[in-house]
Amino acid sequence: MPKKENLLDRNAPQWQQGNLIEIEICDLNHTGDGVGKYCGKVVFVPNTVTGDLVKVRLLNVKPQYAYAKLDRIIRPSRDRIRPRCIVADKCGGCQWQHVNYDRQLIAKTEAVFQSLRRIGGFVNPNVAATIPSFDSIAYRNKATYPLGRSATGNLQAGYYRKGSHQIVNLNQCPIQDPRLNPLLAEIKQDIQQQGWSVYDEKNHRGRLRHLSLRIGKNTGEMLITLVSASKRLEGLVELAEVWLKRYPNLVGINLNYNPTKTNVIFGPETYCIAGRNYLREIFANLEFQLRADTFFQINTKTTEKLLKIIIDRLKLKGNEILIDAYCGIGTFTLPLAQKVAKAIGIEVQPQAIEQAKLNANLNNISNVSFKTGKVESILPDLKIKPDLIILDPPRKGCDRTSIETLLETLPPDLVYISCQPATLARDLKILTSNGKYQLSLVQPIDFFPQTPHVECIAFLRAIS
Repeated sequence: MPKKENLLDRNAPQWQQGNLIEIEICDLNHTGDGVGKYCGKVVFVPNTVTGDLVKVRLLNVKPQYAYAKLDRIIRPSRDRIRPRCIVADKCGGCQWQHVNYDRQLIAKTEAVFQSLRRIGGFVNPNVAATIPSFDSIAYRNKATYPLGRSATGNLQAGYYRKGSHQIVNLNQCPIQDPRLNPLLAEIKQDIQQQGWSVYDEKNHRGRLRHLSLRIGKNTGEMLITLVSASKRLEGLVELAEVWLKRYPNLVGINLNYNPTKTNVIFGPETYCIAGRNYLREIFANLEFQLRADTFFQINTKTTEKLLKIIIDRLKLKGNEILIDAYCGIGTFTLPLAQKVAKAIGIEVQPQAIEQAKLNANLNNISNVSFKTGKVESILPDLKIKPDLIILDPPRKGCDRTSIETLLETLPPDLVYISCQPATLARDLKILTSNGKYQLSLVQPIDFFPQTPHVECIAFLRAIS
């Protein structure tokens, strides 16, 4: 008998670029795009939500998947909400302002689970539900905006459109601390009046590159930093004094010098123009000094939540030796030092170690020491047997040599803090593959609401 023709397939639009198709969004992926299926093939669609029935236009078509642009919403998902920002569909700073916050948390838990399965090879990893952020908006304690000029010559500051270097001009941002919003709008006007040239990354001409705003969430102190390809901005000293008088909580204005042909935001030299070069912040009941280019977690109050989770789970007795690899300015080292007999921080950046020591002295914490260098170099030279090692590497994760050194040191407990589930899964696979460690729990926690990014804490225990 001849095979019965499938009229739906015959009448369906073809799988080719430019065609309009109808799909239902069934998932959200790790980049924030909605995921649907058409004739057994996967379609990725930005600005959609799980449960949306949509018509989309195919753009980049491959044999088994395609990227598409949302044409119209046929039936909105019950998890679709109205964005708080009028440029949310254009700005690349947020991807999920149109997604109900509970759905965001579910998607992040699933993303971590799938990374551990697909990349880490864990069959059924113990992934807890994502802990929500203390605030789902207005949480960012720092914002750094690229600067540009509009077609009419007006100064622009904002985030890039997704997948481009085209600035979406902003006068306020709902995810940054609202106390920074007046500075963003007014400082743009002041810079416009000064007439300083703006850096053009195509021909590498011009001076001003970025405007960076930072606030101590718990102190209210603020810093302004201009990133420039030139050390000289005529009238900046006078303008800085105006800003100090205008904004009562502003404690310093800095100029960061970055002449390099790179997309790295901050250069190696920062000069204090007025006030001081740091702000004070209270974190975990300790005082920290944060400079313009200091790395500090972007979501202060939720970072305090993360620290409490670590302390509660480890049940420290007070006689432990702790090593904090990738310790930065001592963000976790110093609060944890108060719970153990001795703490040692390791960090490759000398400037961060300088600040860590300063922060230890500020808080009269004497049972801590800091070492400058790579983990794989410092750890064997310590010639001690730690009870606990904290890992908080950059997004790229730990390098293989560092992990091999950890496996030789073999502390009873490892805590791995990560902002990138893919590299976390990769490193956990190595740490557990030789039978020396067992992964007991991965706890996602939402440091980055309105985006697909997620922080995780992984707890590992040495197998005796």
